Amino acid sequence: MEALEYYMLPCLNKRLFGLECPGCGMQRAVLHVGKGQFNEAYQLYPAVYTLILLFVFIGINFLYKFRHAYKIKVSLIILNASIIAISYIFKILT
Repeated sequence: MEALEYYMLPCLNKRLFGLECPGCGMQRAVLHVGKGQFNEAYQLYPAVYTLILLFVFIGINFLYKFRHAYKIKVSLIILNASIIAISYIFKILT
């Protein structure tokens, strides 16, 4: 898992402007989830678990069609966007 750290993409926004973007920390958080370090993953990127849930649901929905899949996907997307926006604002203010 530690070899994956060398292949992580750098944040272009942080390099150019010196400010973190709303996606900063997502790659490291997923890596922490893979290592089983769940608290560290949440601390780095609070939306990591809902994003994983969204991608798992999309993958399952690709194979099996659900009755209200569109509403579930839209709800998960809104939930993720809200968590990302709130945590980004909180990160900037603190």
